[in-house]
Amino acid sequence: MSDEVAAGLVRVRLDLSYDGREFSGWAKQAGGRRTVQGEIEDALRTVTRSPETYELTVAGRTDAGVHARGQVAHVDLPREVWAEHHVKLLKRLAGRLPKDVRVWALREAPSGFNARFSAVWRRYAYRVTDNPGGVDPLLRGHVLWHDWPLDVDAMNEAARGLLGEHDFAAYCKKREGATTIRTLQELSLVRGEDGIVTATVRADAFCHNMVRSLIGALLFVGDGHRTPDWPAKVLAAGVRDSAVHVVRPHGLTLEEVGYPADELLAARNKEARNKRSLPGAGCC
Repeated sequence: MSDEVAAGLVRVRLDLSYDGREFSGWAKQAGGRRTVQGEIEDALRTVTRSPETYELTVAGRTDAGVHARGQVAHVDLPREVWAEHHVKLLKRLAGRLPKDVRVWALREAPSGFNARFSAVWRRYAYRVTDNPGGVDPLLRGHVLWHDWPLDVDAMNEAARGLLGEHDFAAYCKKREGATTIRTLQELSLVRGEDGIVTATVRADAFCHNMVRSLIGALLFVGDGHRTPDWPAKVLAAGVRDSAVHVVRPHGLTLEEVGYPADELLAARNKEARNKRSLPGAGCC
């Protein structure tokens, strides 16, 4: 599928962050719900004094309540609009956007760039504390409280059994026509000096609820309700397990999106659009 920018338009990359607490996710929704995409598109239309809305394409469509520190999006703007406004566009957006979403950089994207399909990985962090007193009030919007002591070593042992390319159907909310095959590149947990356990989760892509389901399984291991081999057994079974809880969204932050070198962007864009199957899987 071609992703060439139409004549007269210029593709602009946006690097942004947001606090997801007051948003109903990234994507625009019917019914007037507040979304990150809606806020940025409205601000772009206002500051460029444009009669139409220029639609954003994002690297990762976060759910309601999920935060982002290193989100990436792109928008195709008429070349004359970009030429007129790009010098002051960043500052004007800062004055127009609400304080819980910021655009940090705007630049013309290299040829072949697509914020979604050119990405080679997305890295999330999930933060949780097992402090018996609860969560620091200043961090309550970004850290989950788990009221059982957590064994981080057991959680890391369990995490190692989930790495690699698998069908993550057991940890995803299935969507019609979409594959649940993903390559989990990193899943590791570290307890900081403040007692907060941070899970780093990196994959080529994620299916719906995948990160929060994986963390839910690892928490069950960490608090002793399940053995370290249990999450891999759930994965191998290939079906949703009622014991795997989708943890609350506020502990989750999209930290970074990775892209290949500029000369490889178009090839990655094309590759990512192919529906995957596991080695040895039948075609029918």
